[in-house]
Amino acid sequence: MTPLLLKYQQKWAKDKARMKIGMFARQTGKTFTTTYEIVDRNVEASILGKRDPWVILSRGERQAKETIDEGVKRHAKAHGLAFDAMDGYDWKSDAGFNYTAFDVTFGDGSKVTALPANPDTARGFSRNVFLDEFAIHRDSREIWGALFPIISAGWDIRVTSTPKGRQGKFYELMTGDDKVWSRHIVDIYQAVADGLPRNVEELRAGLGDDDLWAQEFELQWLDEASAWLTYELIATCEEELAGKPEFYQGGVCFVGRDIGRRHDLHVIWVWELIGDVLWCREIIEQKRATFAEMDEAFDDVMERYRVARACIDQTGMGEKVVEDAQRRYGDSRVEGVLFTPPNKLIMATAGKERFEDRTVRIPEGNNALRTDLHKLRRVAGPTGAFRFIAERDDDHADRTWAAFLGINAAGSERAEYAYTPAGASSSPDDDGESPLLFDESDSLLPNLRSL
Repeated sequence: MTPLLLKYQQKWAKDKARMKIGMFARQTGKTFTTTYEIVDRNVEASILGKRDPWVILSRGERQAKETIDEGVKRHAKAHGLAFDAMDGYDWKSDAGFNYTAFDVTFGDGSKVTALPANPDTARGFSRNVFLDEFAIHRDSREIWGALFPIISAGWDIRVTSTPKGRQGKFYELMTGDDKVWSRHIVDIYQAVADGLPRNVEELRAGLGDDDLWAQEFELQWLDEASAWLTYELIATCEEELAGKPEFYQGGVCFVGRDIGRRHDLHVIWVWELIGDVLWCREIIEQKRATFAEMDEAFDDVMERYRVARACIDQTGMGEKVVEDAQRRYGDSRVEGVLFTPPNKLIMATAGKERFEDRTVRIPEGNNALRTDLHKLRRVAGPTGAFRFIAERDDDHADRTWAAFLGINAAGSERAEYAYTPAGASSSPDDDGESPLLFDESDSLLPNLRSL
């Protein structure tokens, strides 16, 4: 075994199990080691007059290129192997979609191809598979569902990642109680003990986040390390009377609208402001609705509630939705929000602060909503910058973003306007104030529980 590999890396590379999974701390060389194994196996296969083809599915195009350049090519050169490389070419899937691929073909014709991971690319090969950083693959369960029939035909599979909380297919595979998988676990302490040149205390101090340290370097399965809203935090803001339109008190409302059509939900979230607390009054969910149906639902909300401001997801297909809504209600009441990383951080932070301060009330016992709120996760990207992701199943945290959009609308300067919902009185009282603005202590709220 080459001295380039440390003890824990040698153990991984020597393991000949057909189904092998490894959980490694950040920057401990899991991709480097696995690509070494792939190249080494091709050398052995060539000697025996055989081929050992592989496909590498990485988180994205950049990662796929790095796996080929810094892994496969580097090891091939170290072995003195002749190879041809194709970088950044169009690869067409069986479904007819084009993806950017990178590959290396050895002299015996055996090929290693790297692609961005998704269910479509997972279906397009019949060969050995390496899932690199599988815990952060989008749609990991769908990828696995597309991939496993190929693996079951007798090909080998390698799965490596750093944990990203108790979610996704990597977590399920790594914690499974079976003898099918050969499982390897290497935290930062084991890696350093085996010769990895790292200053543990310096790393920890530099990271400056105990939760992330526990997850990224100590390999702890922490819900709270990545979940933006914990189940405990969500539970503290649940209320039996929330989410029921019949308890609307006629107060000023703020609306969040997350746009989705084919794969995601279209969600309209109505908050009523009572004192300094935002009460969820209604959540409207639509899937595969036409734009006309979505607009009809939004118009109905704008008619039934005293909406001061509405924030709408303007990203992609939301451009026209926002433009149409502003034409109907004016840009002073309707704001489009592009889902850029800075905007998402602002909205998510404001939303979390509301939950932490207990100044929101959400429906009690709604499991779909509870799961949706919990699935939004903060993860560190390759550069160390944080971003927000949500594991996709039937939706993509659409309820959460609709809630945060509404909270964002409420964070704007409080608007005054002459609008009265159906069945409510708009005549001012003797002090010139509208009787539709209430405090939670107001006697007009007999149905609301004390806070």
